[in-house]
Amino acid sequence: MSEHEIEPIPGLPDYLPKGERILWQGAPHWRPLALRGFRLRAVMIYFAALMAWRFASKLWDGAGLAAALDHAFALAPLALGATAILLIMAIASARASMYTITDRRVVLRVGTALPVNLNIPFESIEGVDFAAHRDGSGDLAMRIRKGERLGYLVLWPHARPWRYSRPEPMLRGLADAQTAANVLAGALAGHMQPAISADAQTAPDMHGAAAPAHS
Repeated sequence: MSEHEIEPIPGLPDYLPKGERILWQGAPHWRPLALRGFRLRAVMIYFAALMAWRFASKLWDGAGLAAALDHAFALAPLALGATAILLIMAIASARASMYTITDRRVVLRVGTALPVNLNIPFESIEGVDFAAHRDGSGDLAMRIRKGERLGYLVLWPHARPWRYSRPEPMLRGLADAQTAANVLAGALAGHMQPAISADAQTAPDMHGAAAPAHS
């Protein structure tokens, strides 16, 4: 029996407090997680470029076509091995992960070898950035208010790239990202309504929910 099979509610470490409701649940798809979270495309391009360079350099040295091809494809096992490892990691991470949006917080259950549940109350969210991608998937990155501390390595690959000093948790590789964005935007707006009435500057912003940017 895995640790996920004994969850009182799938994706959550405990039963919800009285009055709290689940608004949306979802998980990353392994393919966009592999391509963008685990940088599979970049790794494949790297090995392709390296093999092309080895092929060209061998020809430049006067070797024949067959010898140049052998020299280039000597890296194929290493390239295939690295690709396979990244794919396995992405599939395992996708299967182990679940994202939950309630009317009070966002919960990320992440991690394969050491699963953790990260609770992000709406009060900690400064804003949300939404990006849609050409493959139909999308990402939601949450900007956390200054002073809140989250570990980048704990979040990865569910963290926005290059945000090390102030890590931003991500709902990554979602097939129904627009739905999740709409739900989160509505929940944040509803939760912050009293604060918005008192001081408009305290309201979190939602970038890209209405018109997602393609990348």
